[in-house]
Amino acid sequence: MDRPLRLRDRVRRWLRPPRILRPTRAGWLFLCIILGVGFAALNTGNNLLYLVLSLMLAFLVLSGVMSESALRGIQVRRRLPRELFAGVENPVQLEITNTQRRISSYAVAVEDRLRPAEGARPQTLELTKDRDEERQRRRWRKKRRKRREDESEPAGRSFALRIAPGVTERRRYVLSPAHRGPLVFAGFRVSTRFPFGLFLKYREFEAPEDALVYPGIQTLDVAPTSRETPDTGDSSLARPDEGGVVSGLREFKDGDSIRRVHWRSSLRKGSLLVSEIEDDLDAEVEVRLRPVRGPSDLDEDGFDPRFEQSVSRAASEVVAHLRQGLAVALRTEATYLPARNGARQRARLLSFLARVNGDGQAAEEAG
Repeated sequence: MDRPLRLRDRVRRWLRPPRILRPTRAGWLFLCIILGVGFAALNTGNNLLYLVLSLMLAFLVLSGVMSESALRGIQVRRRLPRELFAGVENPVQLEITNTQRRISSYAVAVEDRLRPAEGARPQTLELTKDRDEERQRRRWRKKRRKRREDESEPAGRSFALRIAPGVTERRRYVLSPAHRGPLVFAGFRVSTRFPFGLFLKYREFEAPEDALVYPGIQTLDVAPTSRETPDTGDSSLARPDEGGVVSGLREFKDGDSIRRVHWRSSLRKGSLLVSEIEDDLDAEVEVRLRPVRGPSDLDEDGFDPRFEQSVSRAASEVVAHLRQGLAVALRTEATYLPARNGARQRARLLSFLARVNGDGQAAEEAG
């Protein structure tokens, strides 16, 4: 099955023109005026009309040459953030380079593109949402029916007014993933309306890159801890609140016992300091993700909102506990990830939660 798809992609790449030209509204009006002037010149034989027609045609040629000079030599490089979270704005940096030696590029717009997801569901959130969400959904369904199955989806857009020869301009756009899970970037669409705004000329080139979107993180002031965990996404923590060997002092945090405040050092520094106990550094907490019981009501995109909320809650607890310096473990009905701390454990647990399904397994493990 993969070989025909690869052959189809290659044939499409060979047949794709190097540049695509589309008239704007002003361009269509200008073309209509040219047709009218040309028709009048042929009927009347007026030399002045022929002169005006020649100037307008030369205007089109000049527009094509200057727009081509703006697109030629443009190279784009994408720099993704270390972590992408669903439902929030993630800044993505684009490096736009003009490799030409003498000619500057003007009015260059770069659009990052995503490969379509299964079922043609939207992969990004609109930055400006309408008040009527149902009307927005109907608009998306209509747009989805018109779109081809293999057409890429825009992820974000940046604009550079002028790029000098041999200079790299850095621009940013905001990526708002709609769901957790894998995200595949297809490439870039570089376009310009320079110089007169009559035509939109663009070129596309591939720049594939894989990314993983973590679940949305909820704001938790204090990481929840409990002995019993009846609900999905709860944590179980076993550590002594008092006792142990004092290893040093640290700033007071929400949830610390007032009996551990070192008042003499706090008065000397002017802020609350608490005694740090060695048992705190070795404490382990277990986050449990339980399956959703009962019938599941899937949304239009094929997701269970209750399970997605549970995954988001579990990811929020993982981040909160790791921020406190604890060793965190993750347990589902089918998988157990041992307790560790640090940045590697954060990436490991969030990556698992980004791919986990309703059976408690990651997507690649379920197969």
